[in-house]
Amino acid sequence: MTAATTPADAGKPRILYLSRGDVASVGGDRSDLYVDALNDGLVQHAAGKTVQPLKPYLRVNGKEGHIADRIIAMPAHVGEPGMSGLKWIGSKHDNPSRVGLERASAVIVLNDPATNYPVAILEGSLISASRTAAVTVLGARHLARKDFTDVALIGCGVIGTAQITALLQQFGHIATVHLYDARRAAADALAARITAEYPQVTVTVADSAEDAVRAGDVVVPCTVTDKPYIEAGWLKRGAFLSNVSIMDVHKDVFLAADKVVVDDWEQSNREKKIINQLVLEGKFSREALHAELGEILGGTRPGRETDDELIVLNPMGMAVEDIACAAEVYRRALDQGVGTWLDLY
Repeated sequence: MTAATTPADAGKPRILYLSRGDVASVGGDRSDLYVDALNDGLVQHAAGKTVQPLKPYLRVNGKEGHIADRIIAMPAHVGEPGMSGLKWIGSKHDNPSRVGLERASAVIVLNDPATNYPVAILEGSLISASRTAAVTVLGARHLARKDFTDVALIGCGVIGTAQITALLQQFGHIATVHLYDARRAAADALAARITAEYPQVTVTVADSAEDAVRAGDVVVPCTVTDKPYIEAGWLKRGAFLSNVSIMDVHKDVFLAADKVVVDDWEQSNREKKIINQLVLEGKFSREALHAELGEILGGTRPGRETDDELIVLNPMGMAVEDIACAAEVYRRALDQGVGTWLDLY
């Protein structure tokens, strides 16, 4: 890692490169940075202070390929004057087994809105996983029961690990974590890690997704499935479901929920995801939606109002979230002299 300093020639465009290690070193390895940055970013989004085009999907194999095999371009502008940027995130579902790499990889480019020149390039997979977990944390603050004790996590890979880590960091009252993964070894490994870091928490590895879900006050599916499997009847009254991987729940879950919340309606109602399917079938609509999460964070819509409400958060994942978090990482890197300067030309 090369220490970042202010470029000697202020008139010469330069880009600050931040590796994953650089991101981690300025607080990007903890959930606090992302929770705070996202709370602000989502409130600004709800207030109309962001610009976010619909994200295009690049699928080399077209619709015949696996649902997780794609590259997504995610542009956004956040704040006044704020920061503009793009996350370019690729995913191949079989990367871990086929080539020994993480399923997803990403870079984030930040641009100064005063000139539209690029000012930073960041390794984006740590930011992407962590901001996804922070959305669940913010959801749990406002949409889960205040006294929740049991968390069910389905899928124990990189995203699932980030989710449970952030929840344990932010909620000291979690008593039991119920894990399930189709690969038992992945669940066992995560169970061992949680036990080592949080000895006060009881960790169980369930024999089925159903067993884990039925036990959860907070339920977080993090898989690469393209076939729904979670049924409404599996969920406790009063449960909060953060539907991170989008395709895990059957349609009846949305129809049975007392409140459905999304991060962004337009992003959620597309690409034949479950909400989009329900809209096309005439069974759901913008009017049936309770709120966007930023509206709840900003206080213009209520969160949980009774203990027995079944609440579903459907976070599609937004570029606003990535750029808000990356901008905070960039600001900290400048303040702390972290990163490597690259000449633009």
